[in-house]
Amino acid sequence: MGIEAIADTTPEPVRDQRISAQDTRGTAAQILRNSARIAVNSAQILLNSAQLLSGKTPPLPSADPFHRPPRGFANRAPGTVLRSRRIEPALFGLVPQQVSAWQLLYRSNDLHGTPEVAVTTVLLPAGADPEEERPLLAFQTAMDAVAEKCAPSYALRRGARAIGAVTQFEWLLVANALRRGWAVSIADHEGPQGNFGAPREPGYRALDGVRAALSFAPLGLHPRTQVAAWGYSGGGMASSWLVEMAPTYAPELDLVGAVLGAPVGDPGQVFLRLNGTPYAGLPAVVIAALHRLYPALGAVVREGLTADGQKFVAHAQSSTPVGSIVGLANRKLGDYLTGEPLEQVLDTPEFKAMFDDLRLGNSTPDCPLLVVQPVHDQVIHMDGVDGQVARYRDGGAHVTYVRDRLSEHFSMLVLHTPISLAWLADRLAGQPVPAGADATVWSVLASPAGLRGVLEMAATAARCVLGQPLRPETTPAPRLRSERAA
Repeated sequence: MGIEAIADTTPEPVRDQRISAQDTRGTAAQILRNSARIAVNSAQILLNSAQLLSGKTPPLPSADPFHRPPRGFANRAPGTVLRSRRIEPALFGLVPQQVSAWQLLYRSNDLHGTPEVAVTTVLLPAGADPEEERPLLAFQTAMDAVAEKCAPSYALRRGARAIGAVTQFEWLLVANALRRGWAVSIADHEGPQGNFGAPREPGYRALDGVRAALSFAPLGLHPRTQVAAWGYSGGGMASSWLVEMAPTYAPELDLVGAVLGAPVGDPGQVFLRLNGTPYAGLPAVVIAALHRLYPALGAVVREGLTADGQKFVAHAQSSTPVGSIVGLANRKLGDYLTGEPLEQVLDTPEFKAMFDDLRLGNSTPDCPLLVVQPVHDQVIHMDGVDGQVARYRDGGAHVTYVRDRLSEHFSMLVLHTPISLAWLADRLAGQPVPAGADATVWSVLASPAGLRGVLEMAATAARCVLGQPLRPETTPAPRLRSERAA
């Protein structure tokens, strides 16, 4: 699908439109929170009823022996498969999905390069023949939580109790890739501690998950299998670290392109903008995660918060993304400090260094990128993503940047799927990369291909809800055996 087909060349200033949209955001946010409460409560009742009947609930990762590192794992190369098992994915933990699925435990690294184990969920379309040539999609979910129930290795399994985890909803996006015949790797990119917002290590875990998938015989992949990457919001941030780390950490991978949807850009900027807003729960989750990694933030959490402030962080640490948004709306971190005002706390060399470390775009990807961003994004401000794109281009990266006027953060999660899959399919097919440029459009769906993509998504969603096989309508071409040894 050509970006040019949906471009709107109206010379109207994009940023001026935020003023009229801003007036309705408070009401929209309240409606969203109320709807989320109703949806979470209804889903929890349904899940409890289903589990009473089935009696099946998988253990959380911390209680699952599969996740325990085997002796001597640190001596293995990054990406080495240490353990594998078949699993049964299910939509929202309830509806079994007809795909082939495994989980792989493999060796990776944390933020400081210390060896650790990680897990990825790898998938093939229903009835897929490993002898057929297919690409691998590295899909990074919007985990956006410290709570382990939001990790894909748990949330995607049948019987999982993870209501409010965006990862469960994103299965509907992944299913569209499976219906194209692609293999998929979904790493627990936040690691065993749920380090939401941490720099670099999501890239290590996702790239090592790709290495593990390529070497896992039942998938039928090989070292030169083409790899694409995709993620939205927190998943877009993790995918950004994947493409930034790939040239130096995993240069052997044939990474042909990546789609970064609303990829955060500058987490420090997002933190400051969302503090005290209806989405204040999201920066609270970042605090709950990063205070263990950055001493200055750790000192504030341990010694500089009131009793209510400690509860604020504890709530964020145990919640799903929806639970954090609903439960911590409009909270201000400054109200929980016992000492200096928040502005003075953040205006120190230690905190400035932390925010600099979190900022994306300081390393240059060497694969082409499609970045998609809503103009009226109430969670991730467009300025931060503009900066990330500019830094990539300054380093020589090839970036196509599409901004959508009519979408906001949550609707864009769904609406950007057709353009993302079509763009990745073109990269996997070896089509010429379009000229890197900016395009501000009324809607990414405003083309025949975009509308057709929505219909395809609806058909795929129906298959997921009904538990029908997720497989392509056409059969991929057989692969020559010589390619397996390439």
